[in-house]
Amino acid sequence: MIDRYSVPELTAIWSDEHKFKTWLKVELAVVEAWGDEGVVPAADVTAITSQARVNIPDVMRYIEETHHDVTAFLRSVADSLGDESRWIHYGLTSNDVWDTATCLQFLEAIDFIADQVAHLNTIVTRRAIEHRRTICIGRTHGVHAEPTTFGLKLAVWIDELRRHEERLELVRKHLAVGQMSGPVGTHASVPPSVEANACARLGLNVAPVTTQIIQRDRHAYALSVLAGIGTSLEKFATEIRALQRTEVREAEEPFAEGAQTGSSSMPHKRNPELCERVCGLARTLRGYANTGLENMPLWHERDISHSSAERIAFPDATGLLAYSLQIFTKVMQGLVVYPERMRENVDLTHGLIFSAKVLNALLATGMVREDAYQIVQRHAMHAWHDDLPYRELLETDEVVTSRLSASDLDALFDVDAYLAHIEESFGRLGIANGDE
Repeated sequence: MIDRYSVPELTAIWSDEHKFKTWLKVELAVVEAWGDEGVVPAADVTAITSQARVNIPDVMRYIEETHHDVTAFLRSVADSLGDESRWIHYGLTSNDVWDTATCLQFLEAIDFIADQVAHLNTIVTRRAIEHRRTICIGRTHGVHAEPTTFGLKLAVWIDELRRHEERLELVRKHLAVGQMSGPVGTHASVPPSVEANACARLGLNVAPVTTQIIQRDRHAYALSVLAGIGTSLEKFATEIRALQRTEVREAEEPFAEGAQTGSSSMPHKRNPELCERVCGLARTLRGYANTGLENMPLWHERDISHSSAERIAFPDATGLLAYSLQIFTKVMQGLVVYPERMRENVDLTHGLIFSAKVLNALLATGMVREDAYQIVQRHAMHAWHDDLPYRELLETDEVVTSRLSASDLDALFDVDAYLAHIEESFGRLGIANGDE
């Protein structure tokens, strides 16, 4: 399914061709390990490792006959060999190959996604530095709160993406395992020494204990992390969508004027369709996370109720996230920011956003909190309902003017005061002034 999402690297990783070639890679590692044990003759090891091939069209044809993909694969490999083909799959069960190879494929996908996340974070960091002192209004509950900067909004995203990079490293650790423990995981048909040797050849750790499968909590965690990244992208995209609303218009995703259209009937429309697409895909990703969790409980040593779901979930989840990252990186590269509009919106409520500073200043003069709060709020509600300048209302209040001078109010109503600690926040991220 993922080929439709224009991420050819992920399409290749999960393709049938790459899957069966990875299966062969696992089989050859086991043959070499058996050779080190003295079980497989050296001449047969050489013949197998130099001549073994898998023919994908043949595998597909054999599947129609056998209704079993592993036996069809083995039959195709045997076609490329002579009598030495008997050593292919020696002592193994299907999931020794399937699960180990799937982990190898998943690791490739995770590495690709990790590179994408790192690239996106580089772009976000660049934009955050660009707008570290671009003042805009902060909103809580969708309502104007106090001024912040657009760069600080993005700095929060930088930190979040870094945490996702750490989680991807942990996913890699959990998935970088293999098993060759035979039916129900007892090593009765393949000793632990062969398993350890083969896994080392594949660059994998050994899953310490298994049944007939590598336990699915590993894969469930991976899908949950992928869904978490997708949900962070949704969070970021939702912010841009909100800022692009006509009434706000502080930022907007790129729009190709003269070519792109936003509506079949309204030529003026510039819709945040890329960000909306990211939000929709995140919902699908969370569904795959749930699928991963439901694949954990299986009957006894294993059943295959998880298998059919994983054939869809693993390629689609990695492909969808890669596509979402691709889209959102494009959005951040071309994001249009309107600092002048941001400043207009800061001034929209005629100074109401400074009420907390006024409250704290009155408290510092010795006023009781309840009394100070009542005064500040009363004038704030007057300004709110009648659309009046908040400072002018405060200046008519004798209690306020007896405690706060005109110069005090100048300082309290200075929007630049909110920039005082911006550099410290960036410094906590290891971003010094001017860094990129």
